[in-house]
Amino acid sequence: MKTFHNHAPILAPLTGLFDAAPLAVNSRRWFLQAGMGGLGALAGASMLPSLAHGAQETIPPKPNSKKSVILFWLSGGPSQIDMWDPKPEAPREIRGPYSAINTRIPGVRFCEHLPLQASIADKLSVLRAVDCRSSNHTPITFQAGNPLAQRTNDGRDGGGYPSMGAVAAKFRGANDPDLPAFVGLADTWTSDIYEAGHMGSQYAPVKGSELAGKFSLPKGIEIDRLQNREALRQRFDQLRDDLDRDETMERSARYNRQAVEMITTGKVEKAFDINQESDATRDAYGRISVGEKGLLARRLVEAGVSFVVVSGKWGYFDHHGDDVPPWGGIQKGLTPILPTVDKVLHALITDLDDRGMLDDTLVLMLGEFGRSPVMTADAGRNHWLNVMSMVMAGGGLRHGQPIGSSDSQGGVPKEGIVRPQDLAATVFRHLEIDTGAHWTSPQGRPTPIVTEGGRPIPELG
Repeated sequence: MKTFHNHAPILAPLTGLFDAAPLAVNSRRWFLQAGMGGLGALAGASMLPSLAHGAQETIPPKPNSKKSVILFWLSGGPSQIDMWDPKPEAPREIRGPYSAINTRIPGVRFCEHLPLQASIADKLSVLRAVDCRSSNHTPITFQAGNPLAQRTNDGRDGGGYPSMGAVAAKFRGANDPDLPAFVGLADTWTSDIYEAGHMGSQYAPVKGSELAGKFSLPKGIEIDRLQNREALRQRFDQLRDDLDRDETMERSARYNRQAVEMITTGKVEKAFDINQESDATRDAYGRISVGEKGLLARRLVEAGVSFVVVSGKWGYFDHHGDDVPPWGGIQKGLTPILPTVDKVLHALITDLDDRGMLDDTLVLMLGEFGRSPVMTADAGRNHWLNVMSMVMAGGGLRHGQPIGSSDSQGGVPKEGIVRPQDLAATVFRHLEIDTGAHWTSPQGRPTPIVTEGGRPIPELG
């Protein structure tokens, strides 16, 4: 059995937000923000291509549907035994401090701190034999859905393979061309969000925290004036000689039309405004980081985003022990966190169902690996690469069932193994993407989007 410790620093903080002071319509800065260089100034050069999926020539025609994915990333490695695969008959050093409770699936129990999820378990599939042997302390392998995409610590992490969200951006695109296809909602980036690899930065995720609030019109600016494209073109021509002709400016010239359209339609600004939600809805999701991001994810897919990754906080499921900072052990560290993810998943699934969106939206909740069956002397659990648990909901799939099982100690798969590539195949089938599709690597090689014999999880129908 494999277990390991590796806490190499991998954080890459988001860049700061730009100030929101009103800008004059004829100022160089306004046009940089609203047009030719606008998307770069708003949220960094890497966001430019992701926001302009209308310019991508590789997206095939798609059915008239709004298929989407919301992936909750439980950064750090959530404990299977202390969440969705309790072992109440095991010795205390294995079963841990929590009791197990019944769910709406006969014979299936959850941790006592997940009562809301237990109450909607008939809408969930609980995957209890997920193979995480190729994973590590990053989002790479499971957000890619690819065992070949691994952390290597050599500057080439992921092997160039893209995330599932990047594949969705390339092969499906946004459900509304005025919205980005792929959005990440995370306070830290490299540790919580995996990007596009060698598929290309134009398919990388948009940093949602940098986009919110940046597409409203400054005071004194009228939409009619912005929509006067000829006037904009003339002003851009005047500014062009003043702009640095670096790669960002060259690329941004292709997206000025998209930038102005995003502003004038108001769709982006509206989608990111959770203040439009009722107090009751905001309370249901929870007015904390993961709750508000979960609500924002629902608003984004409702508006037309295809793939959203939500991370409540970097590493907060990494519970080695009560005296191991910063997250502590199971009893002291995990206990206060469980109700927050219990609440947000329940709220999201209920909300999607009430809005008639659940069949179109596939919801995933998972982390990078499981945790050791035997607790540490310091009331924690170490990293565990042999098996982990996760949950799925929505997508029009067959839920209300456990899929696979672990042994009596929760340490190894017993039956019904699900591999990363099987997860990817399931996600792509839901998004109406051909699971046999290929993309071309920088070396000119056709590269499959589903690797190593991945197939849709059969139990889901």
